[in-house]
Amino acid sequence: MIALLIAGGVSLLYSLLLTPLFVRGFRKLHWGQFIREDGPQSHYAKRGTPTMGGLIFISGSVIAYFIGKLIMGETPSPSALLVILMAVGAGAVGFIDDFMKTRKQQSLGLGGWAKIAGQILIAVVFALLALQFANEQGLTPASTHISVFRDLPFDFMALGPILGVGLFVLWVMVIVTATTNAVNVTDGLDGLAGGASIFAFGAYVIIGFWQAAQSCAATANEAGCYEVRDPMDLAVIAAAFVGGLAGFLWWNTSPAHVYMGDTGSMGLGGGIAALAILTHTELLLVLIGGLFIIETGSVIVQRIYFKLTKGKRIFLMSPIHHHFELKGWAEVTVVVRFWIIAGLFVISGIGAFYGEWLLSQ
Repeated sequence: MIALLIAGGVSLLYSLLLTPLFVRGFRKLHWGQFIREDGPQSHYAKRGTPTMGGLIFISGSVIAYFIGKLIMGETPSPSALLVILMAVGAGAVGFIDDFMKTRKQQSLGLGGWAKIAGQILIAVVFALLALQFANEQGLTPASTHISVFRDLPFDFMALGPILGVGLFVLWVMVIVTATTNAVNVTDGLDGLAGGASIFAFGAYVIIGFWQAAQSCAATANEAGCYEVRDPMDLAVIAAAFVGGLAGFLWWNTSPAHVYMGDTGSMGLGGGIAALAILTHTELLLVLIGGLFIIETGSVIVQRIYFKLTKGKRIFLMSPIHHHFELKGWAEVTVVVRFWIIAGLFVISGIGAFYGEWLLSQ
């Protein structure tokens, strides 16, 4: 518990106090944001604002996690290290994309398929490693079962070891690419993705803490206990991201002094996906990441409708946050209202998670 508080506090101070220094460095490197030409005209003034701010809160979260473990004299767990691997790996794909944009002086970096290929590579490495490192109880960081609030009866391994592992890896690939790109799509307004991600990571702080308190090892296999490896450490790394994002959001709210870029949004998506998989709450991510699903869904629906109707649109612009901007909503209004929606989704997810535990008693 103390490591959780230390990690969150150190990460908060790191982002809050050091972001101005990072911004100066980004300006010297000419890491400026580029604005899509078909977007709202109000965004043109943001051109040149320092980007790749994801480097700030990702590095801060990782450093804070290790400081928390060091102060408490604890050994980092495989589960938390896997979350770090996924967040840093997905963030690295985003960094390459951001770096190419700044070098080419245009708004297009990596191609869509190149991004997905990078995400898939990280997902495959993560999935294979997550089935290793069994503890004394035989628990590995990830399970080959599909899960909602805990593992469901269906196990990929029931189909055979080779096919089972293959399908599990494919399942992880789907979760990682979907979540990473969903957060990336949401990152279009000052503070939108950062604030929504705080809610998501906050949910995993609560879930990890509760799973640790109600673990089968701690409660002697009482009804409703959780068979999750390192749940408290997952809460610690989630708290580190909450703190890092909160400090970063101080500088990222409108008018933003720095943007997270694809470095940040993809890193956040990777971290959220990893936490969903390792806490055995994969399908619950539909509620915890509800806002991200709405944002991605608006893009998919817009494109399908555009093709079927030969040029007509449902929204003035997608993702849907731009639709409301073009309808005359102030940027801050859109962001705050979308934060409320994200918070309501997360509350629903945590409520469902706790409700399932009550029913299992």
